[in-house]
Amino acid sequence: MALAVAAACLGADKKPPEGTVSNSALEIAAKLYTDKDDIKKMLGSDLDGYITLVDVRMTPKPGTKLAVTRDDFVLRSDKDGQRALPFHPSQIAGSGVLVVSRSGRGSTSVDQGGHVWGPALGGPPTRIGTGSPTIGNSPGGTQASSASEKTREDPLLAVLKEKVLAEQEITEPLSGLLYFLLEGKHKPKELELMYKGPAGRLSLRFKN
Repeated sequence: MALAVAAACLGADKKPPEGTVSNSALEIAAKLYTDKDDIKKMLGSDLDGYITLVDVRMTPKPGTKLAVTRDDFVLRSDKDGQRALPFHPSQIAGSGVLVVSRSGRGSTSVDQGGHVWGPALGGPPTRIGTGSPTIGNSPGGTQASSASEKTREDPLLAVLKEKVLAEQEITEPLSGLLYFLLEGKHKPKELELMYKGPAGRLSLRFKN
């Protein structure tokens, strides 16, 4: 029993992988969340396990004014070279969606229910949450059709908008979440958060 209690305490105290990087204009501190339970605690939804969260805190150096744009960030994986731009909240829980189907031997099928996600390398958003899409790699054309829009906004969208990293000019610290999609499993040590913006170029690695 004592061992079980000790293990539970260790689990409760487990912190997410994090990292810090800075230059003469900006300091960036970030925490990485890939566990579905952690994401559900933060957002009220685990996003079906598709989304990786990065909690970013940007601190401009004294006397510095910076414009914050989420697209200044890229999450890259050493494992397979994937590079993901942050999603806008409406790409994850929007009111409408384009359903993409691929012809040929391979196919991508997506149900109309669930949340909306946009491909990591750009392109029209598709829906997740009601079944696992099957994705084929064989060549073929792609067709997109517009799905019917909901008349009621997804409650998750309001949460995502509230917690996302705001796009604005700052002279004081600013914190918020970035939403990324990376296909497959990736260890924290394999991931690199890259920043390229008004403050220059910075690269941050995550450590336990």
